[in-house]
Amino acid sequence: MTPSILILLPWDPAIRLVYEKLIHERFPDLPIKTVGSVGEAETAIRDADIFMAFGVAVTKDIFWNASRLKWVHAFGTGVDGITDQAGLKKDVIVTSTRGIHGAPLSEIAILHMLSMARNFPRSVRSHDRKHWDRFRSKTLQGRRVGILGVGLIAEALAPRVKALGMTVVGISRSARSLPGFDEWRSRDDLAGAVADLDFLVLLIPLDDSTRHIVDARILGAMKKGAFIVNIARGGVIDEVALAQALTSGHLGGAALDTVHQEPLPAEDPLWNAPNLIITPHLGGFYDTYPEDSMEQISFNIRTFLSGRFEEMINQEAR
Repeated sequence: MTPSILILLPWDPAIRLVYEKLIHERFPDLPIKTVGSVGEAETAIRDADIFMAFGVAVTKDIFWNASRLKWVHAFGTGVDGITDQAGLKKDVIVTSTRGIHGAPLSEIAILHMLSMARNFPRSVRSHDRKHWDRFRSKTLQGRRVGILGVGLIAEALAPRVKALGMTVVGISRSARSLPGFDEWRSRDDLAGAVADLDFLVLLIPLDDSTRHIVDARILGAMKKGAFIVNIARGGVIDEVALAQALTSGHLGGAALDTVHQEPLPAEDPLWNAPNLIITPHLGGFYDTYPEDSMEQISFNIRTFLSGRFEEMINQEAR
């Protein structure tokens, strides 16, 4: 029996079918269905052998009735929203997309750092008022940036911010020799690791050990006027404590490309925190992302169809 694929993409209908079209071009005999909501996926997954989605889009446990399910693929690098669901059977293969996020995530990290240092939102608001507002801003050159979570994305980011004249500090469980990094500090002493940083970039995966790893204590350990950038997951930072640190003036600013609830409701108080930039998870949401990920997806589909499950790449240990 030919396995069927269910895709969950809560995107604009104009681009929702992009993965379905790309997969169909390569595997025309595979039945593929794309849905735009978790409710639709919860019903349709009963007939699916393969399920594909971004983990953050799986906002409820839809796996309880997925009796045929054999493989789940995360279109993103993170598998939270998938592997943390109790209904997902232990024998279901879980894979993710890796190795294509370095450049786009580095770009949005630098965009946020420059926007905060140069206070770009102030200039945009002045432009909207047709007001000439000239003020002194900060530079990135000569500043210290710490990267919490050193994986493939951090390896791409470090040389780029190093080229801007920054001192780059890796914060990890172990020190390694990697291009772009000037110093290493232990994640086990996170308060000490962040104490002299001008910028802290969060790239650490979200799991039980990292949820709210940046809490009020860590934020308080950062030096006054420092900036923080979260391009990991909203859950790795205590956003209530972050808002308090911004309101008190202890932090110079923060930029969040991921938040605890996506989309963030209009009534959420986080919107009102001062010196805060929120972008709607734009880091890896770029024009050729689906095409760039298809080599990995196609390889795993071919391998899955041939029954060589152990050869599938980017498998998550479960």
